[in-house]
Amino acid sequence: MARRLAVAKAVPVMDVPAAPLVPAIPTALFDRDVLAAETIGRFAEDSDFVTALARGLAVLLALSDKKRRMSIAQVSHRTGIPRATARRSLYTLQKLGFVAADDAQHFYLRPRVLSISHAYLSSSPLAVLAQPVLDRLSDSLHEGCSLAILDGDEIVYLARSSSSRIMSPALNVGRRLPAYCTSIGQVLLAHLPDRELDEYLAHARFYRYTDYTLTTVERLRETLEPVRDAGGHYVAGMNVILQGRLLPAAEMAEQFFRPLHEASLELGSLLVG
Repeated sequence: MARRLAVAKAVPVMDVPAAPLVPAIPTALFDRDVLAAETIGRFAEDSDFVTALARGLAVLLALSDKKRRMSIAQVSHRTGIPRATARRSLYTLQKLGFVAADDAQHFYLRPRVLSISHAYLSSSPLAVLAQPVLDRLSDSLHEGCSLAILDGDEIVYLARSSSSRIMSPALNVGRRLPAYCTSIGQVLLAHLPDRELDEYLAHARFYRYTDYTLTTVERLRETLEPVRDAGGHYVAGMNVILQGRLLPAAEMAEQFFRPLHEASLELGSLLVG
């Protein structure tokens, strides 16, 4: 597997009212380490909460997080939703054209699911405006570039541009990764208000993905401190991905930081305009 090293820069938006980067609505439904049924159960006393809808979305997400097809029992196990309820959710999604089943009654997603993500991407000024900026940056550096936002405890990629080098499909648009161990995630965490950062650190789960993964609150705080500043409001992060090679920090900063910084300022000015 190719080794990747990413340089990240926040995208500033100046003279815009501050908005929390972490949504007010809990995103634990998307937490890979929490059963969806547990999260849904927290809203049992909320009369406006549509449990059936939440279960259907949980089933849809369970299928989207697996490359292989899943049986009703597997979906039930993965979500914590009772098997009979999972079956009804799958049946409904199948009737609506979002899910299909093979002869062995193993379920998989259909292309109609893309309409949901396409609706968001096509209506998001950030995603639309970022693409040509990323394309120019990638062409000038001959490296792959990506843009992502913070969504709960994870980052989600909204745009990417590939250079002539091979770029892993693992970083395609829509891909979600933990914030604490990604360059973009660390940049965006560093620019959170203190209260929101404290809330994130209070419940963050750390796993060691590589020898360089930060796995404690203390080490993550130390890493975030050097990149914090007091200016602007930050809505996204942009990175340059070096495939299969490592460069000294000084050389990397000299070669990539200025173009990356200029691209982030360009995108920020477009968002304000």
